[in-house]
Amino acid sequence: MRTVQGAALDGLRARVRALAARRRPEHAGRTPRGEEPRADRGSATPGPGTETAGRRTSMKESLRYAVLAPSAAPVRGTTARAALTGVGGLLRGLARPRPGDVRTSAAALRALRARRGDAPALVRTRSGRTFLVLLDPQDLRRFYAEPVSLLAAAAPDKCRGLAPEEPADSGCSRGDLRAEQRQVGAEVLASDRPVHPSREPFLTALTEEARHLTAPAGATGARTTARTLDLARARYAVQRAARRIVLGDAAAADEELSGWLTQLRAEGRSPRAGRVRAARSVHDKARARIEEYAVRAGGDTLVGRAARHTDPTGTLDPVGQAQHWLQAMDAVPDTLLRTLLLLGAHPAEQDLAAAEAAAEAVAAADRGELPRLRACVRESLRLYPVVPDLIRVTRAETEWRGVRYPAGTSLLVPAAFHQRDPERVPAAHVFVPGRWKNPGADQDIRMAPFSHGGGRCPGDQLGLMATAALCAEVLRGYRVASTRPVLDPVGPLPATLDPQGIRLTLTRR
Repeated sequence: MRTVQGAALDGLRARVRALAARRRPEHAGRTPRGEEPRADRGSATPGPGTETAGRRTSMKESLRYAVLAPSAAPVRGTTARAALTGVGGLLRGLARPRPGDVRTSAAALRALRARRGDAPALVRTRSGRTFLVLLDPQDLRRFYAEPVSLLAAAAPDKCRGLAPEEPADSGCSRGDLRAEQRQVGAEVLASDRPVHPSREPFLTALTEEARHLTAPAGATGARTTARTLDLARARYAVQRAARRIVLGDAAAADEELSGWLTQLRAEGRSPRAGRVRAARSVHDKARARIEEYAVRAGGDTLVGRAARHTDPTGTLDPVGQAQHWLQAMDAVPDTLLRTLLLLGAHPAEQDLAAAEAAAEAVAAADRGELPRLRACVRESLRLYPVVPDLIRVTRAETEWRGVRYPAGTSLLVPAAFHQRDPERVPAAHVFVPGRWKNPGADQDIRMAPFSHGGGRCPGDQLGLMATAALCAEVLRGYRVASTRPVLDPVGPLPATLDPQGIRLTLTRR
């Protein structure tokens, strides 16, 4: 005779079996560990790569893709549902690459492009999300040209875990409000000018904080002319400069504020329900602190310039924008280290950049321009972009190569792949800053270190000015004598460069 406990246990077992049966098709195609992939599965490559960040619009490291669109050219007017009928091989290299896996991702994308004939490929992650991957420069041109009213500037899950007060440029607001805030942000950041109108106080802050990049490390370091530059030191110097540029000199030493913003960024990347209340508390503290500085900020700071804008609707948020600008500056230390690492591996380029920096200091004219160093920074971002994958979400039905896709379709541009595509970019895996001196190089649709069109980063010129100025301050007094990792100055550069592992040895000139 069955007991109540036994019946309950049997019911639980039945539910487990039903759940396992429901999940089984998802795992049926996997190869057991240690075995070779079966021939009928199509091309397979091990999984993905990088940062980002940020990143802000990049794929999660755990994503894996299965090609869903048929390889034959679609008939004009075909719907996306019809395109899902043919199931291709499994591709595991189309997500944001982790260090060491970017080449696998690029190989998978090249194989996909060879099969598709440059046509957009509809792919699905194992988590169930679907993306339309754009592989042809003509499609990229359209992607960048489409207005925000048609292509949203962020994927829906980007807003997960963020507080309601998150600024418009984060990509989580919509419509006329976001457009107005973006316009104000572009004016404050002077996105149309290579040198910011407040360059004198900005460059002063960068020059003074750059001393932390080359300061001796303790008593031992004081007895030697060599210095070591790593990510921790770079972050400390850049965050001090960023607080002065955005909020004023009074905020220079406020490391607690930077700690709060770092915590909010981490929570935004991997939100958990139990931490939402704590994150909002941190957000409130950070906002209150920024408001204190904003009241006292001068008119030459970014928050001061934003506060001067008229706001008849009462919807603009200079404090929220200031928070966003401080977080955006977190990308500068990584780019600074990578640029100096590349210059250390290319002595001739380093000498030319150092000569430019020395000439600017002597002439004291056209401060902040540094065209050669800016080209080096751009090339560093081409090789190692802050945002390796760009995602937009359609707000209406669109048609790509004769196939109609419904509103809400996520479009994916693998920017890192396109910028280092050897089939279309000369010397794709080599450090060639001179390519950015060519007329129209900044408009080259294949290369988008700051994106293009309406989605272009409005802080690109200020970011270039700040990073080039910090590089110049280091190179005026020091030479990058040795580096870790050691790069091949002639052969292809590595697919990724983790800034955490970069160590630069600086010696006095």
